[in-house]
Amino acid sequence: MISRRTLLKSIGATALAGSALSMPAIARANGSAAGRVVIVGGGFGGATAAKYIKRRAPDIDVTLVEAQARFYTCPFSNLYLGGLRDFESIGHGYDELTGRYGVRLVTDLARDVDGAGRTVTLASGEALAYDKLVLAPGIDFRWDAIEGYDEAAAELVPHAWKAGPQTQLLKAQLEALEDGGVFILGAPADPFRCPPGPYERVSLIAHYLKTNKPKSKILILDSKDAFSKQGLFTAGWQALYGDLIEWVPLSKDGKIVRVDAAKREVETEFGTIHRADALNFIPPQKAGAIAHAAGVVNESGWVPVKAETFESAQVGDIHVVGDATIAAPMPKSGFSANTQGKVVAASIVAALGGEATPEPVWANTCYSLIGPDYGISVAGVYRAEDGKVISVEGSGGVSPAEADAAFRKREAQYTLGWYAAITQDIWGTAAA
Repeated sequence: MISRRTLLKSIGATALAGSALSMPAIARANGSAAGRVVIVGGGFGGATAAKYIKRRAPDIDVTLVEAQARFYTCPFSNLYLGGLRDFESIGHGYDELTGRYGVRLVTDLARDVDGAGRTVTLASGEALAYDKLVLAPGIDFRWDAIEGYDEAAAELVPHAWKAGPQTQLLKAQLEALEDGGVFILGAPADPFRCPPGPYERVSLIAHYLKTNKPKSKILILDSKDAFSKQGLFTAGWQALYGDLIEWVPLSKDGKIVRVDAAKREVETEFGTIHRADALNFIPPQKAGAIAHAAGVVNESGWVPVKAETFESAQVGDIHVVGDATIAAPMPKSGFSANTQGKVVAASIVAALGGEATPEPVWANTCYSLIGPDYGISVAGVYRAEDGKVISVEGSGGVSPAEADAAFRKREAQYTLGWYAAITQDIWGTAAA
């Protein structure tokens, strides 16, 4: 397994490729800015790209468009749901990017992209011109995929798969749950944001229920027959929570096909009805809306990219990072987006400066908490080969199955350290 110390250090580097990426001085001879870059989305990928472009080439004019003045992270939102963290601890602002690095922040919603004219149109009507565009749109939901589940239904049965009011709504429903109640989580089929996320969520909700409402039960209805770190999760559930959690896979009628939000009921593929006292349904997903407007999405609903630069395979001078991309075997995770943002920053700086494209390398670690002192992880390193993203042979690994309690506790501490380090790296606001 790759060293945790090495991986944490890599967060502050340029996607493990810093030594291979030059930092050319690219101010134009006439003293004007060296180029205009517009970045849509201020999350793990977009904010990283903005910061690292300015770090490498301060003369580049960088505008970051983000609809919210404060960004709340999906990573660690499960700790909030489990009673281990307050909500504001997962919120981050942009003061460092604007004040220290000179990124222009526009708090607005990007509505459209003209790839031929190289402009982004905002909800306010303002049009931003660019030489290079970075889209970090995250995910949207396939509201028409499941009978009965749409945006209105989500106000009764939260997905909480975008951190913010939905997360707070789910927390309120958990707090209102009576001891002895049933919490149901509906997990989607692949691909979706943060593959281990639903299973960490039920783990930490189990911690909350065991501590506060020990007669309650958790049921996972899953549209898959396997999930990330499955053996480690199930062993942790048994060790910490006994029979509190039940997982029903696809092959045993776990796929939800209909939601009745008013009744908090779901129907599975073979006609079984389950009623919850608190219900969390995570619907099928696709790339965020601005990616569709920009014409960079294919029939899958996700964005194909050129592996070496994460430039759109369909529209020139548009780079896409984060969950919206097709980048398997790299997972859709915050750490992946962060390293993609750094590599894209280096690629853009090189392109605007007339330099060769640097050779990209990416890293990812997905930490998951099963309990406050019980952590597990999976790690990987990736590179480009023949136009594809591939895993570096022999890199990364998964937490050992037979680790003792001291090892699990250290992994939990690494989890906290990872979040503090990556949020400091991106927004300059490490949470306590």
